[in-house]
Amino acid sequence: MNLKSTVESEIKQAMLNKDKDRLRALRGIKSQILLAETEKGGGGDLSEEMELKLLTKAAKQRRDSIVVFEQQGRADLASTEKSELEVIESFLPQQLSQEEIEAEVKAVIEEVGAAGPQDMGKVMGASAKKMAGKADGKQIAAIAKKLLS
Repeated sequence: MNLKSTVESEIKQAMLNKDKDRLRALRGIKSQILLAETEKGGGGDLSEEMELKLLTKAAKQRRDSIVVFEQQGRADLASTEKSELEVIESFLPQQLSQEEIEAEVKAVIEEVGAAGPQDMGKVMGASAKKMAGKADGKQIAAIAKKLLS
């Protein structure tokens, strides 16, 4: 079952349960799927890779919004974003721990033969592909920077 049909069935369930927060988040995901499918060159159905990118982007947007809202003292808006983030994360693969990310980055450094900070681009490119959807890019970059220094 692809993401679109899963989200549609979840929307129906959220409507039956009268879960407004979950329903809002699911409708947002469905909207992004429909936009991605209909954009120029989209070609209809999304691949699993595109679905993963879409969900990762949506989760990142929510995390960034939470930070901004908390800085501005808008706890009400931050809590809304947090509830949406939880729903989005339920569709993403299990996130890697700090230690697992570090092990993956070390393996990538050995693979590409990185010697120092000048090879950060090579390491990040390979690491981002390998851990797509399983780790935040900021975490990967921080670990890679630490290991290459």
